[in-house]
Amino acid sequence: MRRSTSSTWGRWRRWSSRTASTRCRSGRAARTWARSSRGWSARAKAAEPANTGSRLNRQVQERSLQPRGAAELLDRVEKNIHRVIVGKDRVVRLALAGLVAGGHILLQDLPGTGKTMLARALATSVGGTFRRIQCTPDLLPSDITGSSVFNQKELTFEFVAGPIFAHIVLADEVNRTTPRTQSALLEAMGEGQVTVEGTTRILERPFFVVATQNPAEFHGTYPLPESQLDRFVLAAEMGPPTDAEALEVLARREHGDPIAELGAVIDVQEVIELQEACLRVVAAPAIRTYLVALLQAVRARQDVLLPASMRAGVYLQRAAQAWALFEGRDFVLPDDIKLLAAPVLAHRLGMRGRGRAADMLGEVVATLPIPPLRQH
Repeated sequence: MRRSTSSTWGRWRRWSSRTASTRCRSGRAARTWARSSRGWSARAKAAEPANTGSRLNRQVQERSLQPRGAAELLDRVEKNIHRVIVGKDRVVRLALAGLVAGGHILLQDLPGTGKTMLARALATSVGGTFRRIQCTPDLLPSDITGSSVFNQKELTFEFVAGPIFAHIVLADEVNRTTPRTQSALLEAMGEGQVTVEGTTRILERPFFVVATQNPAEFHGTYPLPESQLDRFVLAAEMGPPTDAEALEVLARREHGDPIAELGAVIDVQEVIELQEACLRVVAAPAIRTYLVALLQAVRARQDVLLPASMRAGVYLQRAAQAWALFEGRDFVLPDDIKLLAAPVLAHRLGMRGRGRAADMLGEVVATLPIPPLRQH
């Protein structure tokens, strides 16, 4: 009986030990599985936002303005502007290209050639706010940016925004105001912001400055410094009208100002979409090589005293990207660079003697070899 009880007790201990071992192994397996499950779940959850983001990116790209749609919008704006601007096809397109490129344009010509009318027609066509700054020798920087005014009722200072706070700003006869006031435009044009009394204020997009200046031979002018000239993506001259254009202008003005009946054909959000579409236009490596070769050829000229900076090259590429959208393309051609070389570079160059930068650039682009391009 004692032996039987002992053997039973031994069998029970061995069974208990095996059961505990099994439970231990099962527990370890369960804990391992739980850890692996938690790890897999965490990885799956971490992957979800990325997958969702990828889907969102694809959806955004599909909804983005395509080159053909951009060309249609630009054509609509061009036709609307030509309801009040007779001829001047190239200047109108250059102004639009400056807006789409996210830069600013300088119009240089005699008074009464339609510079102000072009700026007003452009602002009206895109549905943006428009302000005009008539530059005079006594104009102060605060007249442009705004200032704080004391409110006697609230006993506090309130900021009153200046005319720079608009989508399209016309700085008329900018070279008639002093260099100190001219410099007030520099931060706004370069950074898209102004600093007033120590406070930085962001300008609403799109922000586009159309500056006009009279010929330097006119009395009472202050030549724009190189640093400010370099802020303009493009410069153009309106030029005198042909006889047919002059007759058409007289006919349209016979019964009033035609711009009073002009309306918006797109809105400012579509302008922003055009600017974003411009950034998606491709400049192939061969195009960039051609652009650099153009800049080097200009620097090598003996009649160039002040060559173009690297910023000029960046602006030339950006203007060419905008120009491609007019033809519904998503890539830049060498012809875009050739066509825009003078409008982008000429006003930045300092020439020796009385040589004209535009004529010199015409000679350079005519002799510069065009790189071979693969079919896009």
